[in-house]
Amino acid sequence: MPTPEDLKDVYTDELKDLWSANDQMQKVLKKITSKASDATLKDMLKNSQDGITKHTEILKELIAGQDEKVSKEHCKGMEGLVAEATKHVLEEGPDKGPVLDTLISAQYQRMTHYGIAGFGTAAAYAKALGLKDDNTKLRQATKEIYGGDEFMTKLAETAVNAKAEEAE
Repeated sequence: MPTPEDLKDVYTDELKDLWSANDQMQKVLKKITSKASDATLKDMLKNSQDGITKHTEILKELIAGQDEKVSKEHCKGMEGLVAEATKHVLEEGPDKGPVLDTLISAQYQRMTHYGIAGFGTAAAYAKALGLKDDNTKLRQATKEIYGGDEFMTKLAETAVNAKAEEAE
């Protein structure tokens, strides 16, 4: 990635980074989803993958709108979060059950928080650049990602964590 020269460069770099982050998160979620025991958690993770696909298409559209090559930049931040999710859920976690579901929930939220921060930042850049349509699309995506995070919090607090506590 060349050194950014202006806010437009920073903006497009952020979009490309988010595309990579989405791809990485989606790949690990596909592996994790099949391990979830709680039906609501499993459904939530499947729906999240659909949301990631939708948001990735928006990112590609916005990159193209900047007369940029529609490509992604490898996101090292999400790489680390995916490595943690892989370690805690797929490598070191229990094979199945409520304790694994709590690990899945926690790792999902860590990755989601990266998305909230990234999409929110990109929306702020779009606003500063006067890109009203981009800002609107990115704010909507941020809102949707945040909604998934809130749902996961409620699910963890009302079901997943309680089931893990009972399993002890």
